[in-house]
Amino acid sequence: MKLHHVVLGSVPLLILAGCFSALKTSNINLRTFIGCAVREFTFLARKPGCRGLRITTDACWGRCETWEKPILDPPYIESHHRVCTYNETKLVTVKLPSCAPGVDPFYTFPKAIRCDCGVCSTATTECETF
Repeated sequence: MKLHHVVLGSVPLLILAGCFSALKTSNINLRTFIGCAVREFTFLARKPGCRGLRITTDACWGRCETWEKPILDPPYIESHHRVCTYNETKLVTVKLPSCAPGVDPFYTFPKAIRCDCGVCSTATTECETF
């Protein structure tokens, strides 16, 4: 399963393909927090032929330092862009309810174990910048 990071400015949003997500609040001040942390994350697991199942797991969330500065030589800009990304994950499998006959009821998703600010890796993540 490929994870999707959509980076808006310096605040990454984590979107699991086709899933609605919501971060629960905690005692961290989300407006001032700089860094990358494991946070509780709830989404609706869906699969054609099965009813959806609300799942609460751990995901990466945060705001990482990013900057750009002009330079005199090509490419005329030096940049340092980091996103909050998964450093270590564990795959978890659940059984979706009320699946049609012949539909595999199992759904697998990543659970964050450790998160860090780092370069967005296209090997495991779809990296988009707006």
